[in-house]
Amino acid sequence: MGRAYQNRKESMAKTAAAKTKVYSKYGREIYVCAKNGGDDPNGNLALRRMIDNAKKDQVPTHVIERALEKARGGGGEDYAVARYEGFGPGGCMVIVDCLTDNNNRTFNEVRLCFNKNNAKLGGPGAVAHMFDHQAVFVFPGDDEEAVLEVLMLADIDVSDIEQEDGMITVLAPHSEFYKIKTVLQEAMPDIRFEIEDISYEPQTLTTLSGDDAATFEQLLAALNDCDDVQKVYHNAEFS
Repeated sequence: MGRAYQNRKESMAKTAAAKTKVYSKYGREIYVCAKNGGDDPNGNLALRRMIDNAKKDQVPTHVIERALEKARGGGGEDYAVARYEGFGPGGCMVIVDCLTDNNNRTFNEVRLCFNKNNAKLGGPGAVAHMFDHQAVFVFPGDDEEAVLEVLMLADIDVSDIEQEDGMITVLAPHSEFYKIKTVLQEAMPDIRFEIEDISYEPQTLTTLSGDDAATFEQLLAALNDCDDVQKVYHNAEFS
């Protein structure tokens, strides 16, 4: 699961243009979190997690501060959450989460991405029932049994734990995110999280190869180019 999760996790910040797009996505999400739940990360856990992830992805401090200042001002855009679900090449399942101030524009852009890349949009709930809402932690380590014992003693219901190539991956219900993080940091003060996130993890995987794999990569690239798209979850793996 560890390697599979990291392979599925989007890695966009490879060029200056891609970095700018990542900064924009984080800026929008931080703004929405702060506007809806308050601009103090200590009292807004969703905002704290978003800021932590932004820093991990090397988003500059001024981008974060600008989004917070915008939220404090009380004005700005009104973004709504939009989710689209469908099927990609080879029958893989795709969930696209967006923040939008124009539902018609966002729907048309996402639909175009699907139509151009041998994919088909479905209705609400078409594939979401095949994903689990999970807290995901990935960090260096070689003794998953010791980590599992620490979490079980804290009454945390671990969904899965795996050690692979010197990395431990922990999956647990999303509601346990901060409890897990606190317990692990107290047990291992030097712990360094490679990934600490809340994600939608597929219950089954679909293996893609050849043209299907290439077309699916094009679909992901097209979706990533949409300004309103924040996250893409899928169950594809590559042979």
